[in-house]
This record gives sequence, structure tokens and C-alpha cells, in this order.
Amino acid sequence: MARDLLLEVGAEEIPASFIGPALDDLKRVITERMAEARLKHGEVRTFGTPRRLAVWVKDIADAGEDIVKEVLGPSAKAAFDAQGKPTKAAEKFAEGLKLTVDQLGRATTPKGEYVSARVEEKGRVAADILKDALHAAVHGINFRKSMRWGDVDMSFARPVQWLVALLGGDVLPVVFGDVTSGRSTRGHRFLAPDAIELKAPADYEATLEKAHVVADIAKRRAQLVEKVKAAAAKAGVQVLEDESLVDQVTNLVELPSPVVGTFEERHLDLPPEVLVQEMKSHQRYFSLVDGAGKLQPKFIAVSNTPVRDEQLSLRGYQRVLRARLADGRFFFDEDRKTPLIDRVEKLGRVVWQGQLGSYLEKVERFRTLALWLAEQSGRAGDAATIERAATLAKADLVTGMVGEFPELQGVMGREYARAGGEPDAVALAIAEHYLPRGAEDALPTQDPGAFIGIADRLDSLCGIFAIGKAPSGAADPFALRRACIAIIRLVLGRGYRFSLSAAVDESLRLLAPKIANAKRKAGEPAPREQVLEFFRGRLKALWGEQHRTDVVEAVLAAGFDDLVAAQKRMEALSLIVGHADFQPLAAAFKRVVNIVEKQGRDVQGGETNPQKLVDEPERNLHAAFTQARGAVSGLVRSDDYAGALREITSLKPAVDTFFDKVMVMAEDKALRENRIRLLVEIGALFNQVADFSKIQAETASA
Repeated sequence: MARDLLLEVGAEEIPASFIGPALDDLKRVITERMAEARLKHGEVRTFGTPRRLAVWVKDIADAGEDIVKEVLGPSAKAAFDAQGKPTKAAEKFAEGLKLTVDQLGRATTPKGEYVSARVEEKGRVAADILKDALHAAVHGINFRKSMRWGDVDMSFARPVQWLVALLGGDVLPVVFGDVTSGRSTRGHRFLAPDAIELKAPADYEATLEKAHVVADIAKRRAQLVEKVKAAAAKAGVQVLEDESLVDQVTNLVELPSPVVGTFEERHLDLPPEVLVQEMKSHQRYFSLVDGAGKLQPKFIAVSNTPVRDEQLSLRGYQRVLRARLADGRFFFDEDRKTPLIDRVEKLGRVVWQGQLGSYLEKVERFRTLALWLAEQSGRAGDAATIERAATLAKADLVTGMVGEFPELQGVMGREYARAGGEPDAVALAIAEHYLPRGAEDALPTQDPGAFIGIADRLDSLCGIFAIGKAPSGAADPFALRRACIAIIRLVLGRGYRFSLSAAVDESLRLLAPKIANAKRKAGEPAPREQVLEFFRGRLKALWGEQHRTDVVEAVLAAGFDDLVAAQKRMEALSLIVGHADFQPLAAAFKRVVNIVEKQGRDVQGGETNPQKLVDEPERNLHAAFTQARGAVSGLVRSDDYAGALREITSLKPAVDTFFDKVMVMAEDKALRENRIRLLVEIGALFNQVADFSKIQAETASA
């Protein structure tokens, strides 16, 4: 009879950002262990609050499934002598499996014939499987930071207070430190502090709700959003949307209870971003706006308990915020006393990266690179704005406000630039060079900020790769993956046309004094190749979300030096690849590629000699190719890759006839090499769009 499983780890307040990853770890380990033991089960749910992490697995079988498996023993030659009698090796193998030699069989493998046996492996009972699984799960959570307490010789995010481990109505023995599992959970710390016994896992969620705890994260989040919006509407305002803040507050409370507070209206003359950041970062308050999106002198704080004396509670919330806003005003007023340009020199005392120098050195590099990018892209008209904005781009890092709120870098640079009389275009570029900050963030609205942002990130990528600190596994301390994706989004979103490899070369040239003595592992590719391969990986991941994997591979194999062109090629190929007549074209191209790869390297360069084309099919192919080459080149120059593909497709009949009627590998060397040269030229024509040999034949007509 199937039973449900419940594991709950109760602790002192767990940091909000730890809860989601910890639940993922618990769920992963438990489900993996059940899968390994062939233990069938139903739905798996997780629950989490600041005081608990829980996993509920429904309909667990009584035991793992039985299986019969074939076990290989010694080779047949070792198991039986020349007369066919079993040797000690066979006897020992049978004895180990509790079988007789007569019960052994034989199995043929790529390495030869071996003795084998069919063995039945009984599934373990669920309780035994789950005891091990829960122990591994509780002890295997990877917290970003953990702590020890008392005499407990192990660590957790916060001290563990209780454990619940139930299989149906039975308690499973799980121990963590000095805490042993039972069936007692806890309700809300203040509203239901006493222990609560659970009869079965199915009672868990409802029992906690009666004890003033909303354990389901999604349900608690929805309640939080609904209550916050209702409180805002009652106050005649709207909530400034902030999904990350909603997620954070959801995991700070077990029973959300919002209240609306106010702050002094005079603070509205501070930049809105300062006010929002003061409320969000330190207090986890929601900012409020009017119908036009203008910030209002009100906020919403979320309590973990229903507020009995709202005025008393509000006085506390408002007093703390008043102090924070006073600090913000002090930083803002003090920072504006020193123009940004006077702060630039101080960047020489702020280290960007030990081997790569100070922020001042970084600014000098990416300023030059940004101007180069603008010129290469044919948009050098903003050179003066780019130069000035790049010079000032990092100056706000040495201000009091950014020192207190690093999230405001760029924003405060914009405000201080305006206060110092810099042109609006310069101020805007300072702020926008940080965009996009994330996957959903907007792109810069003007070229100067975009070019500075690309240059800044490319300097980081090239510098970090050059000193041998590239990302490895999940570790990416310099956020290079995010930087690379941002560059790609900027280039494609703004439509910039320049050579990516040349940009990498220019960045590495500017970094040369810093990376000249950098040590690299033996056999490791040069930084240039590493950076370009890194871009290739990010492009593959990004484009693979919307396009077929083989199409992405085909386009990348043909080159991605011009990112905009590569994207246009991919979009064109994606449209044609599903057509019924494309598969034969891809097959024909693969024949071209195979011959070129096998024979082309032995053929001297040069173009096809029409005088040496003796058979009519090869002359027809050369004529068709010559005509198509001119058309394709013109279409590629105008970015009409769909048209180029149509021209390439028109070659298919001539290619097919050539392969059917002409012997490419003729005995006459001159004839053979001339035919191979023709195929090399045709392959190069195809490769202006994509490497069709990468297209999967089984899906080409899908």
C-alpha cells in the first residue's frame, strides 16, 4: 500500500536567499536516491519558510522494484579449460553469486566471450531506502554560508531545532547533530509556539495553516502580493513593481501582514532610485507611486504577524526609515560638493583586479576601446560624448552614496554629472553603460552608453581570461558569463557591425602591459581563442532557446565574427530548413564536404580551371556555380540571406548530376585536382550562409 513521505527540517530564521536553493538540494537528493533504489512514487512538493524546509512525496511504493540483471564474470577461456571443465575462476564466480556452475551462461561482448549469470536483485523496503535518503538529504544541503552552534560537530544555515520524518504514520529515524526526528512540528513563533503533532504527511499543510503558517511558498507569495496591492489601493497609491523584493519578503515571513507608512515629503527631491534603494535594501519596504509612476512619500512594510497596534508598529518602521533617509541625504549633499571629474584621479587608488591594475587604468583602456568600436561601427559622430562619459563612468565608485549602496553605481554618476553641469548626453551615457544589468533589463537608448558598456565588459573578459582566471563549472566570480551575454545583447539589439575577433585583438593589445607576464597552463589555448570560444558557447546557449540546435551549430560553424550577420543567417536558415526539399540539399552539401575534407588538403590552392573541365556535367556545374556566386555575393552584402539560400538551392540539380555522372577521383591528377577545386569553391559558397553538413538529416524535413 502506497504511503506519503514528509521530511521537515526546523531551524532558527534561515536567510531568505538560502531557502529556494536548499529546497532544491533536498528534493534532488531524495528523488535521486529513490530512483537509484527503483522506488516508485508520485508528486513531489516542497515547502519553505524562514523556520522550515520541507519535502512531501506522495504515493511511495512499499519497496523498490525487483530486477533481473546479467552479471559478467571471467572470460570463457579463463573459466573453462581445454576439455571444457570449469576452473577455479568459474567456481569462485558461481559461489559468489550463490549459484552452481551449471547455472552459468555465456555472453558475447566486443571484447570476446565471457561467463555470465542472470541474477535477481530484490528491491529494498521503502523505510530502509528512505532512512538513507533523508540522512543524505539533510546532511547534503549546500548553503552559501553555514554555522556551528553549541557542541554540535556539524554545520547548517542556522541552528536546527526540530526534525519531522514520517512515512505514512511511522517515524523514520533521522539524526542531525543533537536533534532526532519525530512527528512534532512548530507553528508560528508568536501565534502558535507550542509543538504540534502530525499524524500523517497529508495533514502537514492544513495543520500549519491552522497554526498561522503558510508553508507553500507560491501560495504565501500570492497572498503577499494580494495583501500589499490591497493596502496600497486603500491608501490611494500603487505598488512599484519589484519581483525580486516580492521573492525576498515572501521568504522573510510565515504570515504576511502589510502596513502603510509615510516619510517626509521633502525627501522626494532625492533621486527616486536613492529612495527606492534605501527602502528596499535596508528595510525591505515596498515603494509606492501614483498613477503616473511618480514616487510618493509612502511605503509598505510587511510584518510577520497581524498588527494589533498599527500606529505603534508604524512609528517603529518610520523611525528606522527616517534615519536611513537622513543618511542618504547627507551622502547626496556631500558627494555633490566634489565634481565627478575631480574624483577620477582617486580611481587610481581603487583596485579593479590585482594583476590588471586599478579602475583608473581600466577606464583608460575601455575609453580607447569604446572610441575604436564606435569608429569601426560607423558611428564615430558621438566620439566627444563617448570620451567624456567613459572618463567619468566609474568616478561615482569613490562617492559616499555608492559606497553605501553599490547597486546605485551609474545612477549616482548620472545625477552627479548633471549636478556638475555635464551635458545630458554624458550623464545618460554614464548611467546606461551599466545596461543591461540582467536578462530582462532594457538596453541603452543611445550609442555612447552602449559602446562604453561593450568596451568595459570586453576589457573584463579579455583581461580575466588572459591571466588564467576564466570561469570554471559554476564558479564565475567576475560574472563573465553575464558580461558576455550583455555584449551579445548590446551588439544585436543596437545593430552594431564590427569584427568581434578584431575587437578582442584590440582589447588584448590595450591590456598587453598588464598581461605580458601572465602564466598559462601548458597546452592551453591563447586568450584570444578562449574568449572567442566563450562567445561561441554563449551564442549557442542563447540561440538554442529559440532555434534548432543543429541550425545554430551550422551557422556558428560558418563563423560569427559579425554577430548581426550571423543572427540574420540563422533566421534565414531556420525558415528554410523545415522545407521538404532542404534535406536533399543538405545531403548533397555533405558529399561536397566529405570529399573536400578527405582530398582537399592535398590539392594546391587556386581557382577551378574551366579549360580542364572535360565532361558536360562538370562544365554545367561550373557555369551554374559561377552565376550563383555573383548573385550570392551581392545578396550577402545586402544581408539578404534568404535570397542567398534560394540561389544556393538552385545549384542542387547540377550538383546531383555532377556526382551521378562524374568520377571526382579520376586517375589523371590534374583532372582530379581541378574537380576538387570546384567542390572547394562550391563549399565556400555554401559556407557564406552556414555549414549545411551540421544539419541533422533525420530532422531536416520535419
